[in-house]
Amino acid sequence: MSSTTPPSPLSSATPPRSPTPGGTPSRLAIAPATPSTPQCAIPASPRTPGRVGVGASTPRTPRPEITLRQPLSQAQQKPAAVRKPSRTLRAIRALLRSLPFVAPAACRPASALPRRYNKPHDGHAGGGTRVTGTFYGHRRARITLAVQERPGSLPSLVLELGLSTGKLMQEISTGGDVRIALECEKKSKKSLPPEQANVSLLEEVMWTAYLNGRCVGYAVRREPTESDLAVMQLLSTVSVGAGVLPGDAVDEPAGAEGDGEVTYMRAGFDRVAGSKDSESFYMVSPDGDGGAGAGGGTELNIFFVRL
Repeated sequence: MSSTTPPSPLSSATPPRSPTPGGTPSRLAIAPATPSTPQCAIPASPRTPGRVGVGASTPRTPRPEITLRQPLSQAQQKPAAVRKPSRTLRAIRALLRSLPFVAPAACRPASALPRRYNKPHDGHAGGGTRVTGTFYGHRRARITLAVQERPGSLPSLVLELGLSTGKLMQEISTGGDVRIALECEKKSKKSLPPEQANVSLLEEVMWTAYLNGRCVGYAVRREPTESDLAVMQLLSTVSVGAGVLPGDAVDEPAGAEGDGEVTYMRAGFDRVAGSKDSESFYMVSPDGDGGAGAGGGTELNIFFVRL
């Protein structure tokens, strides 16, 4: 005699259909728990980590703490007391000014010497000052030039050139001579306010930039931003070298110019002041020779001229 098992109320019960936004009942809804129809609670399973969504933000690389030091040339110095010359000394000076000046034949200025003896740069730039120059920027963005007295000091000059970083790096990688000329217009002191009448050459704001004789736009002097200081801090222990930095080390420009990594190139330069209206920066190779020399490498020179 076969025994029949009475059907369970859970198997025979049909869950109610919940209306969908279109008005059609759906079978995906679960009947609410009632005293007559118990419902088993399903424990929540731990979330399995997956790929970050497209819209999710990637954590930003923390900015380094800025520990750059003030350049020695800009350090505040205690002004020395000005001593007024005596009456006798003033009389002697007035007498000397009234005498005619006769230059001896043996003492001629350097400009009067033959060209083969007049070398503006002999590899070590006698009388020049050794500084650190850094080119950096996103590859499709404008490149920035920062000049420091030493790698661990604040930049004394920051120029944004109207030239892409990738273009300049391509010129440097090909080898040979790379010449960057920056020209600005000399203005009459009468047309300028008194505070701008005695502006030094490297304090000019707007320049016309040339790369190997070709005009590539303009260059603008600006104050260093937080991004500039972050790059200088990351490279504070680097004296010479080239490479890439994290893309968020510098604020990415808008549009397609922000392409991730930041390319940089750092080298030592001999700074030579020809006059108040001309200065030159000659790149020094790591072995101490000026420019490319006999090694056949790249020779990078930067010229500032006020015409």
